[in-house]
Amino acid sequence: MGYVGPGVVRYLRQEYPQAELIGYDTGFFAHCLTGATRLPELCLDRQLFGDIRELPVALLQGIDVVVNLAAISNDPMGQTYEQITLDVNYLAGVRLARLAKEAGVERFVFASSCSMYGAGGDEAKSENSPLNPLTAYARSKVLSEQALEPLADEQFQITCLRFATACGWSHRLRLDLVVNDFVAGAVASGEISILSDGTPWRPLIHVQDMARAIGWAVQRPRCGCGAAFLAINTGAEVWNYQVRDLAYAVAEALPGTRVSLNAAAPPDKRSYRVDFSLYQQLAPEHQPQRTLPDTIAELRDGLMSMNFRDGSFRTSQLMRLRVLTALRETGELNAALRWALPAATTLPPIETPEYAALAL
Repeated sequence: MGYVGPGVVRYLRQEYPQAELIGYDTGFFAHCLTGATRLPELCLDRQLFGDIRELPVALLQGIDVVVNLAAISNDPMGQTYEQITLDVNYLAGVRLARLAKEAGVERFVFASSCSMYGAGGDEAKSENSPLNPLTAYARSKVLSEQALEPLADEQFQITCLRFATACGWSHRLRLDLVVNDFVAGAVASGEISILSDGTPWRPLIHVQDMARAIGWAVQRPRCGCGAAFLAINTGAEVWNYQVRDLAYAVAEALPGTRVSLNAAAPPDKRSYRVDFSLYQQLAPEHQPQRTLPDTIAELRDGLMSMNFRDGSFRTSQLMRLRVLTALRETGELNAALRWALPAATTLPPIETPEYAALAL
């Protein structure tokens, strides 16, 4: 029930119409719908609510494949909630994999990240390149992969998809992603402000192409490319861009947009190009199909259809950290990011007789 999930749910339902699809999510961002004509989870057979940190073992009985998308999912959230990022992304995710293996699940797909390459420079990073995680989010992915690998065997296949940076339209849109942010700025104010000098490299992937990759991972062969454990860069060579080039591409699609660089900014060490040749070799039928121009146009049209004009969108509910902050401020989430009832004084008294038992 986050940014990536709606597209994954839709793709899996189309590819596996007879499958029983079950969702499990704590619902932090369930209300953050954008342009949806119906609840995305209606494509599922069941949607359950709960925290991955306490996922019940019984839920895994009879399951063939587990796809783990659950995460505190970007660097600002990871900086604010560093320990919780490790608890959710790493410890709870590995626990889930262990429980899944014990329950007889055959395949486990983990949404990993190319961010683990960190300060990568200009040389494209392959799966064998040294890892250099710079943030809590990236560290959580490295630790997860290291703990998952020993669990894999002939009966329990694990695929870690090291995704490029996500972008594109979703029915739970996020604007705290580089391309999405640039398009939002251009639509709302006609200006794109780059906080760096624009030289860092970013590999990108559209959320729909992420769903295609997950579709490959849930059925990849058990021989040939069917290693019991596989960590694979997931994206395409043509989607390696420098940040400034992304900004200028958005400005070209929205004429009149101004682009400002911060040449005096400290260097952004999160810069890495990625080699996706292994994914191209192993998953030729599931390669990314979207292009940067059509992704920009899709975001532009989607935001305009929402009458989006919020020049202060970086403090809005379209930023995931802001959603968590708001839920904390109202007392709906506690310091551990678990749901908590509001204080009793904020609830109106229940005086209707038929509800007396509930009042007690």
